[in-house]
Amino acid sequence: MHVFRALLLALITPLTLGGVAQSAPTETSYRAEIEAWRAQRVARLTSETGWLTLVGLYWFKPGGNTFGRARDNALVLDHAALAPRAGTFLLEGRTVRFTASADAGITSSGQAVASTDMAPDTSGNPTVLASGSLRFFVIERAGRLGLRVRDSASSMRTQFQGLDYFPIDETWAVHARFHPYQPAKQISIVNILGMVEHMTAPGYLTFTRSGQEWRLDAVLEEPDASELFLMFADATTGRETYGAGRFLYVPLPQAGEVSLDFNKAYNPPCAFNEFATCPLPPRQNRLSLRVEAGERAYRGSH
Repeated sequence: MHVFRALLLALITPLTLGGVAQSAPTETSYRAEIEAWRAQRVARLTSETGWLTLVGLYWFKPGGNTFGRARDNALVLDHAALAPRAGTFLLEGRTVRFTASADAGITSSGQAVASTDMAPDTSGNPTVLASGSLRFFVIERAGRLGLRVRDSASSMRTQFQGLDYFPIDETWAVHARFHPYQPAKQISIVNILGMVEHMTAPGYLTFTRSGQEWRLDAVLEEPDASELFLMFADATTGRETYGAGRFLYVPLPQAGEVSLDFNKAYNPPCAFNEFATCPLPPRQNRLSLRVEAGERAYRGSH
């Protein structure tokens, strides 16, 4: 899940009480902070490794998995930058080895590849292979291994239509209380492909809005994560906002308190294309509240 942490690092905002900032920055400085955060969001999304570059996702079967442009491959990507038969991914147990076909032009770190073991993305340093504008590497999700392909020249990237947001509203930067689970809970998270992963929830957050207290489970993407990760849906979901919910990072609690800024809520990668493996909000994080803050549905969504 560390890929989603790499997607967006939240900027820390001052704690607020009842939607009113304590030692409040000026409205102008707060607006500038959110606008800077939005600019960083777009820069990451549209980079050569951003989510707009995804063009393929394939799950390996045990044994040999041929890959290339020709239709008789097990894994077919019809792309001019790929050889008809680029090579074979051999899945044995929990390991994957790639063997390139002769004259396929596959490289890694600028060097021609004949055969190499593929470290998955969960290793923190995945083996990345290249063919023209394509980059491909092994991912691991819910115990399954697969191949993810990026194209820096993807039309989703080159024809990006920009992001839409609710108006910046500082009252959506709210004070939240952190309630630890003793011990931390393991909660089941289903992703958009129906796969189930177990994530650690160190506790839950409560905040007040519209005269009512609301609750959200927070999870850690990694044991040493420096932020809490929230997946939530609300009464705008599937209407003004993306149908599978939104994401939000918040700083770790200090003295049982957390700054929860919904102006920084954003769309998961699946809002932009079909080749991501986004986790879905757990049932307890589906709010009847209208969160009219943060990112709206992407106008160019499939």
